[in-house]
Amino acid sequence: MKTERKSDPFLSLLPTRMILMLYSIVVLYPLIWTMYTSFKTTNEFYDSPWALPKQFYFENYVKAFTEAQIGHYFINSAVVTIVALLICNSISFAAAYAITRFRFPFSGFLRRMFMSALFFPIAFSIVPLFMLLNKLHLLDNLAGLGIAYAAHAIPFTIYLLTGFLVTIPKEYEEAAMIDGCSHFGILLRVIAPMAKAGVVTITIFNFMAFWNEYIMALSFISTESKRTLTLGLAYLMEVQRYATDWGALFAGLVTVMIPTMVLYAILQRQITSGISLGGLKG
Repeated sequence: MKTERKSDPFLSLLPTRMILMLYSIVVLYPLIWTMYTSFKTTNEFYDSPWALPKQFYFENYVKAFTEAQIGHYFINSAVVTIVALLICNSISFAAAYAITRFRFPFSGFLRRMFMSALFFPIAFSIVPLFMLLNKLHLLDNLAGLGIAYAAHAIPFTIYLLTGFLVTIPKEYEEAAMIDGCSHFGILLRVIAPMAKAGVVTITIFNFMAFWNEYIMALSFISTESKRTLTLGLAYLMEVQRYATDWGALFAGLVTVMIPTMVLYAILQRQITSGISLGGLKG
């Protein structure tokens, strides 16, 4: 009788683990390199850009926040991101609820319009948005930039939220209606708490998109004091040219990365659970 050999789970998963380890190195090494380079002097960077710093030069962060105005740009980015998140999430959540729960004339057409907007490149919307913001006197304005961010992200946000709202049974809403709750009350007291995972997931996605956005900020912001963080770093490198203070510049790059990394680390479980609950289902 031939005995069947049991395959070793470790050996069977070895190729997958090797690929994941390689991918982790490719992703993590640039982040680690950026972080330790932010503590190097410009001379150290030119002598050996890949070597570890001889000592931690914290003055790079002082220069970034004082001379390069990174702190001011940071506040501008925070204001624009918060405005965009509030507008985008509130409008998209209400629209997704209406699309998934109500049937009205052209509701199917409206949903397909939102879906088709996902394939609309951001470059095609720059000129119309520029003209619209100019007529509304919101050009070169942080609130106007936040509105533009929100408008561009609404289709994707609705698409993701509809996947969550479809999974919520309608019996909860019917029970709330029997208790005398209005549609607006149901949206806030019943649907919103049950769709918390989806709201957290889309908030993280939108936060990363708004925080790191560059094209719209470059097109709609012209005043130096109103520049966002990414725009300020780009102008800083352009102005300094070959005399770039690389230590301060990398300190600014780390400042851009930290909020996203911290937010993702804190809400990682909610994001993972949110996606598994159907956030990516159409």
